[in-house]
Amino acid sequence: MQMKKIVLLKYGELVLKGLNRSYFDNLLLRRVRTLLRGMGGAYETDYAQSTLCIRGGEGADMDAVAARMKKVFGVASVCVGYECEKDMDAIRQTLAAHAPELLGGATRFKCVAKRSDKRFPLGSPEICADCGALLLSLGLGLTVDVLDPEVCVTIEIRDRAAFVHGGGEKGAGGMPTGSNGRAMLLLSGGIDSPVAGYMIAKRGVEIDGVYFESPPYTGEQAREKVVSLAQTLANYTGRMYLNTVSVTEIQETLMQKCDEKLFTLLLRRFMMRLAERTARLTGSAALVTGESVGQVASQTMSALGVTDEAVSLPVFRPCIGLDKEEIIVRARQIGTFDISSLPYEDCCTVFTPRHPNTRPTLEEILENESRVDVDALAARAFETRRTLRLEGK
Repeated sequence: MQMKKIVLLKYGELVLKGLNRSYFDNLLLRRVRTLLRGMGGAYETDYAQSTLCIRGGEGADMDAVAARMKKVFGVASVCVGYECEKDMDAIRQTLAAHAPELLGGATRFKCVAKRSDKRFPLGSPEICADCGALLLSLGLGLTVDVLDPEVCVTIEIRDRAAFVHGGGEKGAGGMPTGSNGRAMLLLSGGIDSPVAGYMIAKRGVEIDGVYFESPPYTGEQAREKVVSLAQTLANYTGRMYLNTVSVTEIQETLMQKCDEKLFTLLLRRFMMRLAERTARLTGSAALVTGESVGQVASQTMSALGVTDEAVSLPVFRPCIGLDKEEIIVRARQIGTFDISSLPYEDCCTVFTPRHPNTRPTLEEILENESRVDVDALAARAFETRRTLRLEGK
């Protein structure tokens, strides 16, 4: 067997599944193969012992593959390494040839051996001692640190070959996309909603988005900002449909006929109705928002209660217990923070009441809604809906 560069995808909580394990495995394998087809070059995949091995052929860019696979939900870690013959001479040759790459500039290391093939003549301690001694002899200024290593040089003895890698990098984790149904994300241009979409998608939920605009109060730049956020999410999920709905007439009507202090909540209830209507049309079984308890006036316990009353679908709020700093950290991690920080207004910043009601009652909300034709306003707004399909990159 010729020494060959490979990418190993290590599974996370999928290994805990029981009789339906193959369902989750197949979804993840299908997602990986779809991505590989779009990357150029020839690739083959091989699954064994909770690890998916990707081998590259002509034109393959294995480093690019590894970077892309870190965004695949269901993958706990991604390891770039080498496959070689299952004997110590071949393993030593692989280590000697690729030590700088495997170490990645680290000077403190330890060796880890995983010997799933128990017929291999050496035990794990002997493999580690042999490989560690070889690395120390290469003159790279290395020291062994078994308690706090910078890198774990890992040797896996499998049934048909040996894998040598530098321990891998953290993957997206979670569950494979599509394994837990579909939901509709209320996506604004803010920081919170993209994080909420990412968090629910990480649990295997396919997400589509609905964005509410207010022309001429919000411009095309605001919409392009939301499209960029949706594209970032699609890069994790594989695909996303972004629905855009105009709520200008609704906002102007509420400002004319309803109490200003309740404006934001009344608008939120219209948004929830429109999102639910879009969700039922597209097969989503739940709504997802980026709300966090107490963050703004419309996110108090009372406000969230009257908001939810407007719809019958379950409403998921993944950020509900996070503070703003925690949400910002996650936004930076997934690549949405800089986009969300662009200074373009969304519909929620238009007609903002000076003194919003933080403890609304359902009775006063319903009394205000009786002043307008809720069904007609929602129907006309829904007629403005247009949909954009975004493919992951």
